[in-house]
Amino acid sequence: MTKQTVVVALGGNALLRRGEPLEADIQRQNIATAAKTIADIAQEYNVILVHGNGPQVGLLALQGMEYKEVSPYPLDVLGSETQGMIGYLLMQELKNLLPDQKVCCMLTQMRVDPDDPAFAEPTKPIGPVYSEAEACELAEKYHWTVKSDGQYYRRVVPSPKPAGIIEDETILTLVKQQHLVICTGGGGIPVKTENGKLVGVEAVIDKDMSAAFLAKQLNADMLLILTDAEAVYLDWGKTSQKALRSTTPRELAQYVFDAGSMGPKIDASCEFINQGGKLVGIGSLGAGLQILSGEAGTSIIAD
Repeated sequence: MTKQTVVVALGGNALLRRGEPLEADIQRQNIATAAKTIADIAQEYNVILVHGNGPQVGLLALQGMEYKEVSPYPLDVLGSETQGMIGYLLMQELKNLLPDQKVCCMLTQMRVDPDDPAFAEPTKPIGPVYSEAEACELAEKYHWTVKSDGQYYRRVVPSPKPAGIIEDETILTLVKQQHLVICTGGGGIPVKTENGKLVGVEAVIDKDMSAAFLAKQLNADMLLILTDAEAVYLDWGKTSQKALRSTTPRELAQYVFDAGSMGPKIDASCEFINQGGKLVGIGSLGAGLQILSGEAGTSIIAD
């Protein structure tokens, strides 16, 4: 029987959880856990893997700011670095778990609209979490925009919508050859066309929006969003919080979700379903197969 195809979006916060030290060893441990989940899914589905990079790209930006001999590298270059770093760790762990599976990682560029209104309203959290006092101090020092992220604060940067995967034909070819492809990491390296040439853009694209965009292009059956939350919650963080177990785009349109965390996941999910996708599952990292079968997390289906 032909396997169904699922695009798996793995959150950067699932690889480096909120409040954890941004250490390489900790990231390796978390990626080993993530790889086991992905490997289990790959036994039953064709998998295309997209990962986030919020904590990692923010850390690289901070490190670059501290070395004064050169100008800090722009976010598109740092995004490419995180694609290589995280992709390498995922690829290695997956190959160890699935020695007979073809696994590859692709640097992937994503076209964005330079006039996207997101450039005027940064929402994408990157880097470590801070107390309110620390965040305000760093915002003044580095001219950052900072916003609350749960009980913490983080730097936020523009997050334009994905508009076109430059390497889409190569990805499709690899998928047809039954590779487990790791691609569009960090939402893709943001680029635009200027005077007929591709150039980088100072932004970080939301990986869930890019995963949904990729899933539509590949005609994938399902989109699975793995994060550090067990499900989609109403009144998140309050005593009245309630998990949504099965829902639809029409129901979700009644609610407001945080623009820096769950909001883009909901937008991406609804867009995928409304354009013909069969199922979106959202939930915690260790429950991948259970989310796809409706036994855990939140399932989003057509109205």
